[in-house]
Amino acid sequence: MPGLTASDLLERYEGNPIITAADIPFTCNTVFNGTPLKVGDDYFILLRVEGQHGYSLFALGRSKDGYDFTIDELPVLVPTTEGPMARYEVAGIEDPRATLLEDEIYVVYTAFSGFGPVMSLAKTKDFCNYERLGVISEPGNKDGILFPRRVNGRYVRFDRPIGNEIGSLWVSFSEDLLHWGDSRVVISPRPGYWDAYRIGGSAVPIETEEGWLEIYHGVKMTSGGPIYRAGVVLLDLEHPSVVVGRSDIPILAPRADYERVGDINNIVFASGAIVEPDGQVKVYYGAADTAICVASAPLDELIAVARQEHA
Repeated sequence: MPGLTASDLLERYEGNPIITAADIPFTCNTVFNGTPLKVGDDYFILLRVEGQHGYSLFALGRSKDGYDFTIDELPVLVPTTEGPMARYEVAGIEDPRATLLEDEIYVVYTAFSGFGPVMSLAKTKDFCNYERLGVISEPGNKDGILFPRRVNGRYVRFDRPIGNEIGSLWVSFSEDLLHWGDSRVVISPRPGYWDAYRIGGSAVPIETEEGWLEIYHGVKMTSGGPIYRAGVVLLDLEHPSVVVGRSDIPILAPRADYERVGDINNIVFASGAIVEPDGQVKVYYGAADTAICVASAPLDELIAVARQEHA
């Protein structure tokens, strides 16, 4: 695989970053960790925007090519001040993950309050009008992602609860999207590796003939602070807690200036992916918690890395 050892498997778009705070039409501090979705020929990206007041809300970007986005004039979802969700969103809403599932767009997001982070679920048909469905986790849980179809009749999700200060990738199952259980650890941090400290799901799982391909983020602690990178894991199609293969090396690491310097340095935080008809995978990621970027690679190469076929 050309360039695999020389740099990163994912090739950065030459126009990165594609979205910065300067592109947001309302006053804000920064933009990052957007979740993309392609519907027909149109690209949408639901953005986490941190306002100058200090908490986050969601804005919407639209594009015809997946690179050049126009941002709606006003936020599309803000922390609610009414109803049962108000007490859980008082400190903001963060890191959305959008999945097209059974002709509905579902968004799992993190609601923040004095109770700590919880995962919440909303649905929308147009990315502009949302129905909040409620809290779907206990505190200390985030990075929730719904699979794009049921497996063996049940809905499936990834999440990242913190237990004993360790963040692993878990899979859980549900009959109704609201009540979850039968939870199992999928992968955990690996001592000595690039993902030694903490991991979590990043993109909606990609269904392939060889299994579910998940792009995930991993963190390594250093004397200079944490470094966030992206990797891949391949899971059994009918038993998504069973690991078929996992990359020893990251597919993307902070190297460019816009990834190494920002609100939080040394971060590439993958937050979604789109598989194009030609087999290229566009991976969208937050850079240094300051901007949105995109990088791409062929799907078959990502699967090969997960299977360690580059060795």
